[in-house]
Amino acid sequence: MNYRMISYIISRVLFIEALLLIVPLLVSLYYKENALGFLVAIAAAVLVAAVLSIPKPKTKAFFSKEGFICVGISWLAMSFIGAIPFVVSGDIPNYIDAWFETVSGFTTTGSTILTDVEAMGMGMLFWRSFTHWIGGMGILVFMMAIIPMSNEYSMYIMRAEVAGPTVGKLVPKAKKTARILYISYFILTALEIIFLKAGGMGLYDSVVHSFATAGTGGFGVKNLSIGAFDSGYIQMVIGIFMLLFGINFNLYFFLFVGKIKNFFQNEELRVYLVLIAAATVIIGFNIHGMYDSASETFRHAFFQTSSIMTTTGFSTVDFNTWPELSKTILFMLMFVGGCAGSTGGGLKVSRILIIVKSAICEVKRMHHPRSVNYVRMEGHRVPDAVVRSTLSYFGLTCLILIAGFVIVSIDNKDFTTSATSVVSCFMNIGPGLNLTGPAGNFAVFSYLSKIVCTVLMLLGRLEIFPILLLIFPKTWKRR
Repeated sequence: MNYRMISYIISRVLFIEALLLIVPLLVSLYYKENALGFLVAIAAAVLVAAVLSIPKPKTKAFFSKEGFICVGISWLAMSFIGAIPFVVSGDIPNYIDAWFETVSGFTTTGSTILTDVEAMGMGMLFWRSFTHWIGGMGILVFMMAIIPMSNEYSMYIMRAEVAGPTVGKLVPKAKKTARILYISYFILTALEIIFLKAGGMGLYDSVVHSFATAGTGGFGVKNLSIGAFDSGYIQMVIGIFMLLFGINFNLYFFLFVGKIKNFFQNEELRVYLVLIAAATVIIGFNIHGMYDSASETFRHAFFQTSSIMTTTGFSTVDFNTWPELSKTILFMLMFVGGCAGSTGGGLKVSRILIIVKSAICEVKRMHHPRSVNYVRMEGHRVPDAVVRSTLSYFGLTCLILIAGFVIVSIDNKDFTTSATSVVSCFMNIGPGLNLTGPAGNFAVFSYLSKIVCTVLMLLGRLEIFPILLLIFPKTWKRR
């Protein structure tokens, strides 16, 4: 284990977080608000980063395990420091609550313990949404895009932080791949800001909602979420951009280089779009009669389908009041999530495809034991290692969800509240159903349950292994 190299990378991450904290600091100063919380957080980040940067790496030897460890520790350190402004400002005086809110932001979950979002200052609300944008693509990927790093360990970091069963390079160097991903991220975010501003939304609201959409996070600045903006145009713009941010960012590279055919031939993308379309139609017909017109009905159906499928968590209406079929479909979409390589959470569409195809192959082997069957995607055989990893991930997911549900049930909330809250946190969605639905929040839980839900958010965003390695004893043994 190259401890000094790990320490060096984490110090760079914290220096970047200190720089990023300057943005909400300036917003607070612009609105003449108390910015002390941001100053304290910046000082803490710089101090810890300075201490960690003292032992210079003797060697740059770096492997997959170090990559996972760097990602796991970096996200924990970022969230611990990122919670400081909430506590110092008094907006969220309890540190556990502040940590929950910060992790929810960085992991792009969007679950909240706040009962009155509009009571917070503009700078703090900006930081809250900004954490979505920072965590959406990953701060270590951002670091790779702007800081010179060895291509070898850059790829290990990218594999540990970017969501999905496989991560490939778009170009020979991982650093250039990170830049391409972030350029796509910047462009889509900027486009959404422009479209929202054109629809009459204020600049501040356009920026913070675009940040939350880009990270598929769902933190809003209104108690009614997107429902506070009584504009079909604004709701459709956000709904469409949620869908776009749920697409594998590697595919946008094909659009940039003019390979449009490659973009639309992607199997995962086609299934992703079909699922959204099918869910929208079914829910639309199921809630028909609840709203004034067919266009309004299907707008809400599309928005909530896109929001839950991409694990954003925005809402235009309280879908707790919808019929059971609609709520069941939304609950099922919580597990699916967006595409691999997107900012969306969930299991990912590609994993679902691999699991289903793997099950079909097993059935075929039962019928014809001597037949040779392989899982294929895009007409190519999926490596056995990827299939094993996917099935292992699914198995661990089931065990973690069960364990989380058992612990959270100690609070004695109703089954739907407890179950959907656990799933919502692990799948990085935001709202659950009943007490934690669009009209509720996670303040109803005890501190134990909040800590469990916070850990679940980290496990879900980093896809289990970086966090599990941190508590695995053999991880810390020297070679």
